[in-house]
Amino acid sequence: MPSHGKKQCLVAGGGGFLGSHLCDRLLAEGHEVLCLDNFFSADEQNIQHLRSTPGFTLLRHDITMPLNEELAVDEIYLLACPASPIHYQQVPVETIRAILLGAANALQLATRHQSRVLLASSSEVYGDPTVHPQPEDYHGRLSPVGPRACYNEAKRGAEAMFVSYHRQHGVPIKIARVFNTYGPRMRCNDGRVVSNFILNALRSEPLVLHGSGEQTRSFCYVDDMVDGLLRLMASPPSLTGPVNLGMPEERTIRDLAEQVLRLTGSSSTMVEGPRPAGDPQRRCPDISLARRTLGWSPTISSEEGLRRTIRHYEKHHQVRSLKRVR
Repeated sequence: MPSHGKKQCLVAGGGGFLGSHLCDRLLAEGHEVLCLDNFFSADEQNIQHLRSTPGFTLLRHDITMPLNEELAVDEIYLLACPASPIHYQQVPVETIRAILLGAANALQLATRHQSRVLLASSSEVYGDPTVHPQPEDYHGRLSPVGPRACYNEAKRGAEAMFVSYHRQHGVPIKIARVFNTYGPRMRCNDGRVVSNFILNALRSEPLVLHGSGEQTRSFCYVDDMVDGLLRLMASPPSLTGPVNLGMPEERTIRDLAEQVLRLTGSSSTMVEGPRPAGDPQRRCPDISLARRTLGWSPTISSEEGLRRTIRHYEKHHQVRSLKRVR
């Protein structure tokens, strides 16, 4: 969906996987982008190609610290925080601070300038759900003291903060619940399943399933996710969210592993490992609201998305390039 008129856009977490792709798209549409990141869990290489791009500015800043009140921007995209379980569980306090203080700081800036502000929330707010697929009015099943609480409960708190600022101060908010997203620029040590499987396959190392691999997820390619975020930001003020964004196709982790092996032509084997504590058994979005209000649904198939991601890892990482099955 094209945007109309040049805008000043702040992307908090713009050096990360999803944030860097969002910066790409905003610049391509003619907007000015202020990319804010402290690179705690992001890679500067993600935005290296943008350094000399007109309209792009990098601001090294910790989102837990107040933002300069003079940053007069039209739109704020809040994506800043560790997103991989192996990372946020190592630094739970920093994760909570990044999500909640980041939300407060972004909302205070938005209040001052009446900027539109979008929260990249997460499917983790549903916990280990009992309703499938998950609609936005499902309140989830999760523990405030579980191993993922530093992330999922903080995301729930951030949603509550966004809604409260909207009700009390009239801030124009948008809440996106982002489901599993993958694509180029996911870090090698990201710990998430798509990058793990692809890199291990390219290195001829075993693909480790958590348990039997029968748990399910949905996987949305990053270009589709960016399109969903932009459509939500451009939607009428009455649509505040939350709105689910993700691939509405539930598949097992074992099926994903088999597809990666086929596309890489790898001789790697699959092995079963222990299930992490708190690992949800099923996760898949109901995107009826996004279809109806945004005209959005993913368009890139898992076959095409994985091929693009594999090519990225073959090109940019020192892995043995294998002949891929066509």
